[in-house]
Parts: sequence; C-alpha cells; structure tokens
Amino acid sequence: MSRQSNEVDELFDVKNSFYIGNYQHCINEANKINKPSLEKDVFLYRAYIAQHKYRVVLDEIKPNNETPLLALRHLAEYLSNKSRKEAIVDLFDEKFKGDINALDVIWIIVGATIYCNEGTYESALRILHGNFNLECLSLQLQCLLNMSRVDLAKQVLQTMQEKDDDATLTQLSQAWLNIQLGGEKLQDAFFIFQDFCDKFSPSLLLMNGQAVCYIGQQKYEDAENVLRECLNRDPNNYDALINLLALSQQKEKTNSQFNRYLSQVLDEHKDSALVATYNKKQSEFDRLMMQYGASNNTAVEDIAA
Repeated sequence: MSRQSNEVDELFDVKNSFYIGNYQHCINEANKINKPSLEKDVFLYRAYIAQHKYRVVLDEIKPNNETPLLALRHLAEYLSNKSRKEAIVDLFDEKFKGDINALDVIWIIVGATIYCNEGTYESALRILHGNFNLECLSLQLQCLLNMSRVDLAKQVLQTMQEKDDDATLTQLSQAWLNIQLGGEKLQDAFFIFQDFCDKFSPSLLLMNGQAVCYIGQQKYEDAENVLRECLNRDPNNYDALINLLALSQQKEKTNSQFNRYLSQVLDEHKDSALVATYNKKQSEFDRLMMQYGASNNTAVEDIAA
C-alpha cells in the first residue's frame, strides 16, 4: 500500500488497529501523535465507542461541535441511551434528505452503522451507494451479506480489490464473504484471519472469525479453544458468547452449557439483536401457551370461532 504523506504514515497503525479490532492499540497509537488531525480523532473516538466507553466520547465531543466528530457523539448517544435511539435515527433520516455527497464520509459511515443496528439494511445501502471509500464499500458488503445477497456482495468485493487488493478492509471483506460461501472457502477465510494475527496481534475480532471458520469445518475442539481464549480476555464478549451458543448446539452436549451462555447473554447484553429476538419469541410462546395451554378451559371450537 502506498503512503502519500507523513500523516498517512502516522495514521496507518491507528486505522489498521481499529479495523482488525485492536482498539486499545488504536487509542495508544493515536495518543502518541501530537499533530492535530481530525481523522486521527475520528478513529480515536470510534475506538472508545467500540470499547463501550461512551462517556469519554460524550464528555469530550460537545453538542455544539461543528466538526464531523458530532456524528460520533450521536453514535455514542444512540448506543448508550435506549430512550434516545428513535430521536437519533430521525436525526440521521433528516440529515440524509439533503445532498449526501456534500457530507463528510464519517456521517455516512455512522449513519450506515446505525441503520445496520436497526436492521434497516436498505436504508444503509441507499446512503452508501455511489461512495467508493473503502470503508463504505466494506459496509455495503456487510449489508448485502446480512440480506443474503452474496451475488451482489461479490461485485462489491471486486470493486474493493480493484481499488486496493492488499488493504486490510479488502482482505477482511474477502474473509467475511468466504465464510458466507462456506465449504473450501472457510479455510481461505481462516488463513486471512491468521495472517493478520501473525502480522500484528490476535484481537477478539480476528479470533472470533477463526472460531466461526472452525465451527463451519466441524473442528469443534479447535473452535472451543479459541473461544475460551476470547472469554479469558473479555468474559462478556458478545461475539464469543454467541459463537459458544452455536458451538454448544453442534457438540450435542447437555442443555446446561447452552443455558449458561444464554443466561450470560440475556444478562450482559440486554440491548443486543439476539436478546431482542429471544424476548419477542418468548413473549409469542407465552401468548400461545395462554391461548392453547392446559390452563385454558375454553373449548377448541370456541377458540377457532
């Protein structure tokens, strides 16, 4: 990858660390740079958000901030304050009614991130369309994978490869696509994650990627070892717990292990997509039990009527 200026040289480790999930290293590297840089600050605060340190962002980026950093304040508020989520989504909806191309790219990245969290992938794709920033393309690919549009995701990856085949985001996007494709592609994805672990240092993001590859290849013991290491680093890591839920089902162990991980997710990640889906299904099940369960003495003919 060519580096065209001293600033790019200085920020390479900052950005690369963020992309592979080494958030503390990203923060440490950013703090070493004394030269003022909006782009440096963007990655610094994004790393704090990734670590769930929302208070740092909310304290340091004021509501009257006139730079694109304001978008990150909104993201921190969206993720930390459930009662403000709808208002933040409305704010971005209004923001994107104007000329999207006139906005700084961080507004688009944050907006797409929020829409993805809301599960409105079409809205995310709408604002990402036509933007050839590598991170925007990577977000497009993730949206398409979530929508099971592997065919279109392949086209986005090809665009990324033509732009910069060696870039970290391009390589990671290749790995995510390979996981979706499955089969022999799982080994290719594993090698990408391993290559980054060898070049830099293993992060929870990279290790969880490896574990998913192992599970897809039915290498359950290897997957469990990697996921145990993830929990050693972060006992409440959401991705590791979700992967352990999947793994415990594949290994056909007793339900106690599955229930233990599920309880931990329900307790520690109350605002996650999985918990929201679980609670919805639980409510629906309870409703059906009330309607058709043994405690309901209403005749079947009357219920059907």
